[in-house]
Amino acid sequence: MKTINEDTDLPNLTIATTRRLMQDLGFVYKKRSRNSMLIEREDIQVWRRKYLRQIRHYRNEGRTVYYTDETWVNFGHTKQTVWQDTFIKRPKEAFMSGLSTGLKAPTGKGSRLIITHAGSEKGFVKGAADVFKAKKSKGDYHEEMNGDYYEQWFKNKLLPNLDPNSIIVIDNASYHSVFVENIPNTSTKKDDIRRWLTSKNIAWNSDMLKAELLNLVQNVRSKYEEYRVDRIAALHGHTVLRLPPYHCELNPIENIWSVVKGKVAAENRTFKEKEVEELTKKAIDNISDETWKNCVGHIIKEEELMWELDGMCDTAVDNLIIHFDPDSTDTASEGMLSTEEVMSS
Repeated sequence: MKTINEDTDLPNLTIATTRRLMQDLGFVYKKRSRNSMLIEREDIQVWRRKYLRQIRHYRNEGRTVYYTDETWVNFGHTKQTVWQDTFIKRPKEAFMSGLSTGLKAPTGKGSRLIITHAGSEKGFVKGAADVFKAKKSKGDYHEEMNGDYYEQWFKNKLLPNLDPNSIIVIDNASYHSVFVENIPNTSTKKDDIRRWLTSKNIAWNSDMLKAELLNLVQNVRSKYEEYRVDRIAALHGHTVLRLPPYHCELNPIENIWSVVKGKVAAENRTFKEKEVEELTKKAIDNISDETWKNCVGHIIKEEELMWELDGMCDTAVDNLIIHFDPDSTDTASEGMLSTEEVMSS
């Protein structure tokens, strides 16, 4: 509306009129989503395409696909709405009627538990659950994890309980992505970059700037980028597959966490650590194999849709490319698409 009203060639509109106009044009006012595939970075598109191709291949091979992730539950996690008696107005009335004064809302979110687990269409991995109290109640819960802690869980609780030759799907959190060796970056001292290059038998000159040395590193970086958990998994006969960035919707455990948190919220009464921990473990134990199977089935449909949309977007962009003939004296009229053709494409 602001943009329209600033244009002197257009009539002034009210909010209501602008809204109706937008709706007539086919727009819907709704929450933002990540489904903007036409304007995504090309590296994200390539990563997604590679992931979709790989996971389809692994499923066709009959290999079990496990999904792993972390989440948290606040001690004050509870349902926001409850049934309330509108007739009992005072504590004395409640006492005389043999009733309580009702559940009180927590004063805040409180401390929180961090949960790490994994599962497949067969259900949660038995013995792989890890639940512990976070040191901080605020900030990103990822800060409570580190590479060493995750690696110990990965080796001791996850890998011993997997089917042979399985696939482990993880995201790109920093503690999932600790390199086997530190590869120089912009924060690395110049002398350390030189030593690293020498250790890899890569020639460098003493008069090279730090940027030039880093360029040498970049040229061979892919040869030495190996993650610790990937190597550990490979030593046990498994393969780690990393989700594309910003694609949590391709991890069915995200849907499972929502169910777990819903069960905790429905039964949380005291908002104390002991009860919340018991409720969390109970909720995890009560997630059925059928629920996991349904969530994985939903993700597979999402994968198929993304695969199809990628192809459609690629075709749409390719059809909108305008080719000009440099030898033509009327390139504008011959090479450009009409408005109707562009809209049709």
